[in-house]
Amino acid sequence: MLQQTKAEGSAAIYPSLKNKRVIVTGGGSGIGEGLTEAFVAQGARVAFVDIAEDASRDLVARLSPGADHAPRFFACDLTDIEALRARFTEIVAELGGVDILINNAGNDDRHTIEQVTPEYWDQRLAVNLRHQFFAAQAVAPIMKANGGGVILNFGSISWHLGLPELVLYQTSKAAIEGLTRSLARDLGRANIRVNTIVPGNVQTPRQERWYTPEGEAEIVAAQCLDGRIQPSDVAALVLFLSSDDARMCTAHDYWIDAGWR
Repeated sequence: MLQQTKAEGSAAIYPSLKNKRVIVTGGGSGIGEGLTEAFVAQGARVAFVDIAEDASRDLVARLSPGADHAPRFFACDLTDIEALRARFTEIVAELGGVDILINNAGNDDRHTIEQVTPEYWDQRLAVNLRHQFFAAQAVAPIMKANGGGVILNFGSISWHLGLPELVLYQTSKAAIEGLTRSLARDLGRANIRVNTIVPGNVQTPRQERWYTPEGEAEIVAAQCLDGRIQPSDVAALVLFLSSDDARMCTAHDYWIDAGWR
């Protein structure tokens, strides 16, 4: 299958991101790994949280040599809000503040309507929605005191397409776009920009679990562009929206889906 990638050395460098203090949730694997790597390459000071400890430590070991600032990993279950608050306090102390929050963590486990119990409902919304608000709540006062900041919440194309067996994931991801609009309004006068990233089907090891080669071909056929979206493609959009070049971009949804709509 055709893969279109950027030529080596052609990625944009944003001077405004150098030395910025960045927190990435779910930053140890998949799309999050690509985000962590991209910010480290910009010379940012990156801390990321994840529950995948082995993969996260491997990522730190891979990215640290030659980095201006080696990334820092903090193990955290984001469904535990008190643990989230404690970890964010620790991270902010370590970084000396926070300029950018990337709310990336989530989980798209499949389920049928019949399988959903009240307990599973609460757990899925805790995994995919609730922590985004409380992470933003934790950093907002620090960003206000610092004169501004950036919060990027990760949504999903899935609910726009109405994909099967994802009702709770899609409910959460639809709500995230409303969360972004609300936070952007309430935090905008403090110079805090809030946007949603809406990825299409990104080729990660996790997503490879769900699709056969025939299924992947169907996705590409539904896109306007050939090729599979890579984590680095998503990271390119995230870097722009995090940079000062996007200083007047807020309260909106930004798609990276190869035209899959």
